[in-house]
Amino acid sequence: MSGAGAPIGEADWARAAELVHAAGRVALACHVSPDGDALGSMLGLGLALRRAGKDVVASFGDRDAAVPRMLRFLPGRELLVAPSAFPAEPELMITCDASSRERLGLLEPNAARAGELIVIDHHASNTGFGSVHLVDPEAPATTVLVAELLDRLGIEIDREVATCLYTGLVTDTGSFRHSSATPAAHAMAARLIAKGVAPDEIARALFDSVPYGYLHVLGTALGRAALEPSAAAGHGLIWTYVTREDRARYALPYDELEGVIDVVRRADAADVAVVLKETDDGEWHASVRSRCAVDVGRACAALGGGGHRRAAGFATSLPPEQAIAALRPHLTAATRADLDAR
Repeated sequence: MSGAGAPIGEADWARAAELVHAAGRVALACHVSPDGDALGSMLGLGLALRRAGKDVVASFGDRDAAVPRMLRFLPGRELLVAPSAFPAEPELMITCDASSRERLGLLEPNAARAGELIVIDHHASNTGFGSVHLVDPEAPATTVLVAELLDRLGIEIDREVATCLYTGLVTDTGSFRHSSATPAAHAMAARLIAKGVAPDEIARALFDSVPYGYLHVLGTALGRAALEPSAAAGHGLIWTYVTREDRARYALPYDELEGVIDVVRRADAADVAVVLKETDDGEWHASVRSRCAVDVGRACAALGGGGHRRAAGFATSLPPEQAIAALRPHLTAATRADLDAR
């Protein structure tokens, strides 16, 4: 089997297909606080496998396992169960878009006890957990790898499955604005749209629809943004934070904060942008983005997180100022390591 950073070998694809064909029941999981790629890849795969005659159950390891409002249009949500109802020792478990076993949250013990564990992911920081690795850091989204697996299984992608897969693709390419929007990504989009996907409806749900209270919380976050031109080896850092009290004032759920980083990162005076978001439990989750100069995936991995070169994150119990203080040297180190590698 190939490692997490190596190309996916034919033996890995063949073994994954063999395990899926042989399984009567398949248990699917994605990472906690799922985004469009995590939930889209899991539900798209689940719908396709169910229509192929498999008994399918899906979940993610958050305590409430609530689907974010912006993703409630996705087909296949009837497959979802609470983490407590997920098989304790699944015969075959498949994880989608999770870079480590820890990213499975409450489902981490289930993964550890699985008979076989297929990992489908595109994060360069993937730790290589599981028994079969379908991991390709060059893939623009995990949904692209799910589509490849379905093709190899001989399972047709219908409109509902395509809607799930397109959602992951458009999410992780930033509406095809990021460098991950390769010709292959556009070709995949064309294929999925040909299946009946409605790109305008998906775009409205994902990017153009927010609760009124979000505007006030965004304004608060922008008002406290701090610019540090000398940070990240002189490439610049802009950062801000959102507390749970900020959200409570407008009854705004945590999952509505996803788009704040996309506004903050627009500041052209900094290569790196960070938004720290406090959960209902008092933990802080950092969304970290880079324009191009700083490998934020490397920096976040040093703090127990991970992700891609230009988009990553980490979780911490430290308050915002201390979390940024912990991140600064790793941004500098990641920049210098990248320069040395060149």
